[in-house]
Amino acid sequence: MEKLFDESWDNVLKPLFKQDYMRSLSAFVQHERREYVVYPPQDLVFNAFRLTPLSEVKVVILGQDPYHNVGQAHGLSFSVPDGVMHPPSLKNIFAELTTDIPGFVYPKSGNLTKWAEQGVLLLNATLTVRAHQAASHQKHGWEEFTDQVIAQLSKTMDNVVFLLWGSYAQKKSVLIDHNKHLILKAVHPSPLSVYRGFFGSKHFSKSNDYLAEKGRGIIDWSLD
Repeated sequence: MEKLFDESWDNVLKPLFKQDYMRSLSAFVQHERREYVVYPPQDLVFNAFRLTPLSEVKVVILGQDPYHNVGQAHGLSFSVPDGVMHPPSLKNIFAELTTDIPGFVYPKSGNLTKWAEQGVLLLNATLTVRAHQAASHQKHGWEEFTDQVIAQLSKTMDNVVFLLWGSYAQKKSVLIDHNKHLILKAVHPSPLSVYRGFFGSKHFSKSNDYLAEKGRGIIDWSLD
């Protein structure tokens, strides 16, 4: 059986799993899975931690919730599996990339696994959701878990870029050491706000400029 997460995360995640709130959260999610359809599938809940080893994290893109419609969520923020229609926010992310990164071609697939494998931690603040009910698993413990992950990541690593899009993600900046890392903020890429500063933010090229300056190696953002 494939491990739920890469062993490099053991020292961060295993102590969290032993905390009381995680036991309550686990019981809640198990009950939800018995009563309802829950996304993503159980084996993909920690997919971000499986695909991106702790020591290789270069960029963190923080989302809020998994997608809640059939076949969309696979444990990576903003990403969808191959063959799934691109959600609106993802379309806008790709639109920004076409103007920010020379040679970027709008991709056929919305699967961001290639980014994750290069060190882009695609982390949602809440890791599960009831089908067709956005935010249904918020305030049950996931946020406490992911807050502690962000804080530990900030403490453990140096020179990571945190992309915080929208007011919800931006509130997480208090967990991050501003002296060790680069924090880039913009409005959320949803159609409701994208024209208020996400388009033109150039977060992808700015991330690479910082990573290159720090000698960490840039991200190849291309997907096709």
